[in-house]
Amino acid sequence: MVFYKVYTNNSSDRPNVTNTDLMKLTQIMQPSCVKVPLEGPDKESVIAELVNLLDANGLLNDRDVVLDSVMKREQTRSTGIGSGIAIPHGKCTAVKELVMGMGIAHEPIDFESVDGKGVTIVILLVSPIDKTGPHIQALATISRLMLDEQFRQDITEAASADELYDLVSTKENE
Repeated sequence: MVFYKVYTNNSSDRPNVTNTDLMKLTQIMQPSCVKVPLEGPDKESVIAELVNLLDANGLLNDRDVVLDSVMKREQTRSTGIGSGIAIPHGKCTAVKELVMGMGIAHEPIDFESVDGKGVTIVILLVSPIDKTGPHIQALATISRLMLDEQFRQDITEAASADELYDLVSTKENE
């Protein structure tokens, strides 16, 4: 599994994060922004599905701007990080704070992942252009949680959105 460290030239953007003060995903992800199963057959449709979910929950100022931002980022380099995980993300003016959606696909989706394998876990992050810190903290938390192979297996077997949210909540409180 490959995880990328992201740094900016502004040292204040680099959070001093320890294991005890990592951001909790349940602070930025509402239970209503989780979908099991994702219905789309390809990466474009599942990204749109999660963007639509965030929009339906009133978290976006402009759905089209968000979708464009995430798709442009996806065109520069796939966000399929390996081990069945993709973290499509974008920064734009259509959100006031970091928002997150998550879904599980029952059939692997081709995300052009670094390991060449299909993706079943899709985690969408959208943040304001001027707020890098929370975005990086969320990526760090996702990375930490997804290193646990048993946890990845458990969430891919979640039967409902509520079960998936509960698994994330329980894991990050360990």
